[in-house]
Amino acid sequence: MELIFLYGQVASGKLTVARALAARTGYALFHNHLIVDAVGAVFPFGSDEFVRLREAFWLEVLETAARSGWSLIFTFAPEPTVSLDFPVRVAKIVAAAGGHTTFVALDVSEEEQERRLVHADRARYGKLQSVELLRQLRPDFDRCTGAMPPPSVTIDTGTVSADEAAAHIQAISRAVGDGG
Repeated sequence: MELIFLYGQVASGKLTVARALAARTGYALFHNHLIVDAVGAVFPFGSDEFVRLREAFWLEVLETAARSGWSLIFTFAPEPTVSLDFPVRVAKIVAAAGGHTTFVALDVSEEEQERRLVHADRARYGKLQSVELLRQLRPDFDRCTGAMPPPSVTIDTGTVSADEAAAHIQAISRAVGDGG
């Protein structure tokens, strides 16, 4: 089992790259907003209940996939409501099941990030779209990103296409296109 753990700032292209990578590999795509949106439908973002349930659901899905030998791609946005040790705990769960985690950092310039932030596509997933709020939160996001495990590769998504990024990730990972 391989877990490709894609992480990056808001609007760094995580879902876009993950979709391209899933198409290349056949791996399941576990986009973090699937759980964020489900839990957020009941509890306010950042509330104790939201934080506890979001993490529990993420971990349950990732652990079950690891135990089942099912490779997947997980998108993740480091931010203050997530435990700083969450990525390390995920990697330990995967390793305990005999799997491997490949951490991949996606980066983008602030200018490109702000340009992407207002795309209508982002509204469909309830993603952050306020440039003003992003600018206020950026120091917290930067701190959380800095606490991530070292990536196997960092890709500037402002300079390469999603398919080029996916090809590079596939080349450095164990993603061989077998779907599991």
